[in-house]
Amino acid sequence: MNDMLVTALLIGALFLILGSGVWIGLTLSGVAWLGIQIFSARPAGDAMAVTIWGSSSGWTLTALPLFVWMGEILFRTRLSQDMFKGLAPWMQSLPGRLLHTNVVGCAIFAAVSGSSAATCATIGKMTLPELKRRGYPDDISIGTLAGSGTLGLLIPPSIIMIVYGVAADVSIGDLFIAGVLPGILLALLFSGYIVYWALRNPEKVPPRDAPMSFAQKLRQSSSLIPVVLLITAVLGSIYAGIATATEAAGVGVVGSLLLSTVQGSMNWPTFRESLLGATRLYCMIAMILAGAAFLTLAMGYIGLPRHLAEWISSLGLTRFGLIMVLMVFFIVLGCFLDGISMVVLTIGVLMPTVTAAGIDPIWFGIFIVLVVEMAQITPPVGFNLFVLQGMTGKELTYIARVALPLFFLMVAAVLLIYFVPGIVTWLPQQMKH
Repeated sequence: MNDMLVTALLIGALFLILGSGVWIGLTLSGVAWLGIQIFSARPAGDAMAVTIWGSSSGWTLTALPLFVWMGEILFRTRLSQDMFKGLAPWMQSLPGRLLHTNVVGCAIFAAVSGSSAATCATIGKMTLPELKRRGYPDDISIGTLAGSGTLGLLIPPSIIMIVYGVAADVSIGDLFIAGVLPGILLALLFSGYIVYWALRNPEKVPPRDAPMSFAQKLRQSSSLIPVVLLITAVLGSIYAGIATATEAAGVGVVGSLLLSTVQGSMNWPTFRESLLGATRLYCMIAMILAGAAFLTLAMGYIGLPRHLAEWISSLGLTRFGLIMVLMVFFIVLGCFLDGISMVVLTIGVLMPTVTAAGIDPIWFGIFIVLVVEMAQITPPVGFNLFVLQGMTGKELTYIARVALPLFFLMVAAVLLIYFVPGIVTWLPQQMKH
């Protein structure tokens, strides 16, 4: 039977079952089971048991639920309210003033939470009502938050980096280190856009607060010090080579529990909610990962990765052409799937092609994270759009429209890391010396 026809049938089955509202993890397993049953001689049940157990019991994966839990604890504590108070005094003299709290707040929270939706929700809960009260226009407040929320994926620790590291068999510590400079670059691009907007529309920027002395600013920011210390402990232990990603995640959980207890915002209901929230999210991710591992195995039996690699190499694309085609492919895919599903579905198939083209897997990991970030703010399945729609009550199309300039800034970031790959590779190389 023609390979293209087999592929078309499986993809058709995948979208048909997904469209009927079945959970993604079950859909992937179901399509893989069909593929092996119909197109391969191996018993599907046996393959399914071995693969799902193998993909779920890897030690590397233990970092994931811990980082998710750490983000959940901080998401439910008083930390998020303190953050605005601590950041606001330092932003007053910049063009665009308090709008920068969206970007800086997301960058700081991204360094303690690996999830884009959690970053967007936490910072939005804190900045949007304040910005509205002070008279900042909705479109720029919501647009910059939608874009900045995606920093949750790029600034380590990142859930998507752990998933990519496991799927592509790449060091998670190296990926975390590689994400630091691109994360800062993207945050600077977003802040630059706010400055540009403020200079173009000075009449829309509310007047600044009363000036404060340096000592007063420091006093206001004292609530940020524990969080900065926690970030330093978690990421510093990875970069210094003292701890693996999993051990650092353990440090993060203990640190965030201590922080919230000292702050007085940790009680039994909050503890239980954070644990249940983390368990639910991790179970969903683990189910998707297990299903995708099984589907990757099924695709391997059918020979799809090999055929796809041969087809792409027959196109005779340059390396730049390949990256551009993949970027468009992921943006389109991101209109229908969430980030984790996109990574686990495609990496097994794409990695042989990428390595054959001589692309560094660490660099490719950061590229993937950037394009998945774009998918977070593209309708109809943009997670950050859903989060903001729930928070603001605005139409999805409106939120997508105001986030569009930040989408283009992410495209610019992809081009920048392509032409200056050192932005990604320099830090990991320094750590090895």
